Amino acid sequence: MTARQQDTLDHDDAAARSGPDGARALVERVDRYCDAAPRLGGRAEEFGPLTLFVREDGGAPYYARPRPGAGGQPAAADVAAVLERQRELGVPQSFEWIAELAPGLRGLLERAGLAVSEHPLLALSLTDRPASAPAGSGYPVRLVDADAPELAEAVAAQYLGFGAPGTAVGAAGTAELAAEAGAREADGTVGRARARLRSGATVFAAALHEGRPVAAGQHNPVDGASEIVGVATLPAHRRRGLGLAVTEALLADAAARGARTVFLSASDEDVARIYASAGFRPVGTALVAEREDAG
Repeated sequence: MTARQQDTLDHDDAAARSGPDGARALVERVDRYCDAAPRLGGRAEEFGPLTLFVREDGGAPYYARPRPGAGGQPAAADVAAVLERQRELGVPQSFEWIAELAPGLRGLLERAGLAVSEHPLLALSLTDRPASAPAGSGYPVRLVDADAPELAEAVAAQYLGFGAPGTAVGAAGTAELAAEAGAREADGTVGRARARLRSGATVFAAALHEGRPVAAGQHNPVDGASEIVGVATLPAHRRRGLGLAVTEALLADAAARGARTVFLSASDEDVARIYASAGFRPVGTALVAEREDAG
């Protein structure tokens, strides 16, 4: 971390404790993270105040977003240029951004034919947060490193957890893990996760039942901040607090690595209320715009 980055973090920490300006400081720090993180796995192409991130590490395609500090709101011509470039590249036409920092972008994208979804943006300052006791889920929770034999099944647990959001409890459990892990090995997902773990770009945690992952998640640290993503639980093991237990393990690791801010985008308000019990608070609205006929 550079001295300038450290000064910025110190300034943000002071602002985060100073009342109404705290939420703004947190959301601006999250915005800087969202600009920095995709640069680690791809290249950035600029279109006025917008940046299109083009993935180069083999993972899922990135998106476009407003660039922090670019000044001014995007214009229709900037949006059109990004959409044309995404079309040329053969990647999804998508944008992700924070509503409060680019209020005019939503209308431009909707007029261009993209559908916009809203997600609560939650953040947590770790600077003054007291250490939390491990969540009492009754399942052991531990970090999963690149060489851990359970890594493939931890990735599989994430996919199964998100792939069946409406499935009744008991419909998917450890019996499906091996097949899903094999599929994620075959398509390169596990290999990419292993590479990110080795580089320090990602940290995995998993809750185990009889030695096998039944809930998992990750955080991705960059310059004193980190995003928690992919926290999911197998349907057969839900309603036991495993998501929060995994989240607490990730928060503890983020703090140990020097992160001062951790954030996440919740799928909806019900999920946001669950994370509020871990100390997260709403700081804004994350918006995702995609062309409805994509794919």
